[in-house]
Amino acid sequence: DGETEIVPVAELKQGDVVLIRPGSSVPADGEVVQGESDVNEAMITGESKPVSKDPGDQVIGGTINGDGSLRVRVEATGEQTALAGIMRLVEQAQQSKSDTQILADKAAGWLFYIAIGFAVLTAIAWTIAIGFNVEVIARVATILVIACPHALGLAIPLVVAITTSKGAKNGILVRNRLALEEARNIDTVIFDKTGTLTKGEFGVVDINVENGWDKDQALARAAAIEGESEHTIARGIRQTAEERGLALPEISEFEAIKGRGVKAKFEGKVAHVGGPRLLELLDLELPQEIAQFETQAGEKGQSVVNLVLDKEVIASFAVADVVRTDSKEAIQKLHELGIEVAMLTGDSQAVAKAVADELGIDQYFAEVLPEHKDQKVAELQKQGKQVAMVGDGVNDAPALTRADVGIAIGSGTDVAVESADIILVQNNPNDVVKIFSLSNASYKKMKENLIWATGYNVVALPLAAGILAPFGFLLSPAVAALFMSLSTVIV
Repeated sequence: DGETEIVPVAELKQGDVVLIRPGSSVPADGEVVQGESDVNEAMITGESKPVSKDPGDQVIGGTINGDGSLRVRVEATGEQTALAGIMRLVEQAQQSKSDTQILADKAAGWLFYIAIGFAVLTAIAWTIAIGFNVEVIARVATILVIACPHALGLAIPLVVAITTSKGAKNGILVRNRLALEEARNIDTVIFDKTGTLTKGEFGVVDINVENGWDKDQALARAAAIEGESEHTIARGIRQTAEERGLALPEISEFEAIKGRGVKAKFEGKVAHVGGPRLLELLDLELPQEIAQFETQAGEKGQSVVNLVLDKEVIASFAVADVVRTDSKEAIQKLHELGIEVAMLTGDSQAVAKAVADELGIDQYFAEVLPEHKDQKVAELQKQGKQVAMVGDGVNDAPALTRADVGIAIGSGTDVAVESADIILVQNNPNDVVKIFSLSNASYKKMKENLIWATGYNVVALPLAAGILAPFGFLLSPAVAALFMSLSTVIV
């Protein structure tokens, strides 16, 4: 009857019309029937820019509405939603992973049978040689004592326990120990872009000003004018001004101009901040230098907003998803280890290329839908590559599971963290490099332990059996017990 009522999401069905208020999450997949807004789809699609929605456009359950109000007709709920589809992909990828047995567990099992067989053969040989007496029993007891598989059994678990502890102290949480062992074989690392290589939040990446204006001065004025706006780009401008420690001037008579920008009064002058649609409204043309700056920013997939003072454009700000300061260093270190670096994103080709060029990434895949991300991982694996995937969003979960090693950023979504083998607590891409160092050191120590434990048994079992008896040397059960303990301590 035109009224609104609050209902549980579980009660929504196809054909229902739901009201999505500013800042609310979209409860189900559907089509916009009324209203205009920008929707943040980063967690589902990886697209860093909010996506404009008008009547007739599709929205995805789980995404976040921006400043506008939307009425959406529900088209899919529960198992039919895009989010449920992603979860099914995660489940399939998990089932496709093989169960790998640790070598040391097998070796310890083999040692049991070898020891029993050796003891039986020794008993038969000694009985034939000297008859059955207490010495035969002593030989058998010595073999069974000295072959106790402690050293082999501990060779791997001890290293795993210590490696896991060292990793945790360095901000690396290991959920799957087999993945940590596998990490040393990785030759390709795929990074998700939004929220992993970048912060997943907008900021000012470049500024162009007209003669006589200072860049910080222009940024401070723009941040002050955008002070009461909740738009994503407005927050990015304010955040950049705050990071630079700029003092914001006083403004008055703030007014939001729907779909075009904002307006305020500053030192008795009328000031505007907005994009191309604001310039259309004010019937203004950009000065040549600023127009050239805007073209270059557009080629990189960056959004541009202008500061207008008394109908004169005085500054232009390029706004984009801010690249993490540690990302470039991490990629350089991976290249030094001989590891190829790729990037996977739902963003446009222009945005992906700009970030890839800035960071020195070897190859990138842009405009990739969530359901296709794990396919890109599988494609590289078919080429014979050992792949690690680093991501943070719901849309990365299938790829994290499909990869040989899945690495989640700790600040990411719960779904990503649950799908990953290793979690980086400090959200620092440099910690990916630490994983490979830890894996190599761990493998080296495992090999040392296995060589010692195996070598010990190769030497000790024949001694216990009495191979040196013709030379007057026999190992007593007590000394065998001491050797067995000593091998465990050394491991």
